[in-house]
Amino acid sequence: MIRIDDREPRFLGNSVRARAIHYEIDAAARSDAKVLITGETGVGKDVVARLIHQGSARSAAPLATLNCAGVPDSLMESELFGHVRGSFTGAYRDKPGILAAAAHGTVFLDEVGEMSLRMQAALLRFLETGEIQPVGADRVRATVNVRVIAATNRELDPEIAAGAFRPDLYYRLNVLRIAVPPLRERKEDIPLLLDHFMGSCSRQPGAAPRGFSAEALARLVEYNWPGNIRQLKNIVERLAFSRCGAIVEPSDLPSELRDTRCAIAPGGDDSTSAPQLAVEAELLSRMLQGGESFWSVVHYPFMNHDLSRAHLKSIVTQGLQRTGGNYRMVVQLFNMPAGHYKRFLGFLQKHQCRVPYRSFRVPSAPTARAA
Repeated sequence: MIRIDDREPRFLGNSVRARAIHYEIDAAARSDAKVLITGETGVGKDVVARLIHQGSARSAAPLATLNCAGVPDSLMESELFGHVRGSFTGAYRDKPGILAAAAHGTVFLDEVGEMSLRMQAALLRFLETGEIQPVGADRVRATVNVRVIAATNRELDPEIAAGAFRPDLYYRLNVLRIAVPPLRERKEDIPLLLDHFMGSCSRQPGAAPRGFSAEALARLVEYNWPGNIRQLKNIVERLAFSRCGAIVEPSDLPSELRDTRCAIAPGGDDSTSAPQLAVEAELLSRMLQGGESFWSVVHYPFMNHDLSRAHLKSIVTQGLQRTGGNYRMVVQLFNMPAGHYKRFLGFLQKHQCRVPYRSFRVPSAPTARAA
């Protein structure tokens, strides 16, 4: 959930949109202001945050990342501010939070729009004072100098109007704003990204470098990429480990790229819902037709924040629709061992994604006596 990041970040692209992002990253790195990064899942918001930190005067200090969507609200306060020994069950020692761990550096709060209102208020208080009071402490323990960069794939204006996001916190975070465009809006960068990811994947054991035929490349460029760069990287990795020839042909591409109906033109009538629907259709196909497990297809990308709660709940809903509201059958449908039933329900409960099953139950037919 928390990591100290020392990876070498790169934001690849020579398109007009990509060059504009490079300019905004440089401008943000020269200042010490808070930054709000917006964009769809998989566009590279974390890469932008790391580049800002790397180019800033704080680069010698840590960059610490917290995935707000992957932390239950009951633990969020401890993750941010730390806790003292004995403050709750399992608190066997004092533990610093992410804000103290990144002192004089940068904290990247990924998917800040997933925070509860209570934690939004706590974060706002810290942004105003810089004071840290660990969970269970009776007083403020430290004042920390840290830069905060936040990111979200949500549109926060409707969230504010609905009362789900505090406007005062939004104004605090939205000093500098960088909107990262989806891949479908900078398609001229796709060949460069394909070459980069294929070169990286082909150096792994069992993989082989592959080129792309003109038809396959055209299909890759035309595709709408609902999962953005993360989806492209995943597909390149699958091709690098596949048994296709040295040149990838259209027949070697995954089914979602061979089906031209998936390449919905941006700005069309379905431009709002199509990306989410296409991602869910691909994941369901991998489980239902491909026999892959929920834990690798859905759980892993969700915990890496490649999938949102909306994706997860929709996939669970579609499983319940197919099984008449039977969670045990969903476990079987999604290729999990029968013994993982409680683990599956616990995971959904922990991330507030458990879908009520009763509405999917089919009423039983009346008995002859009742008739």
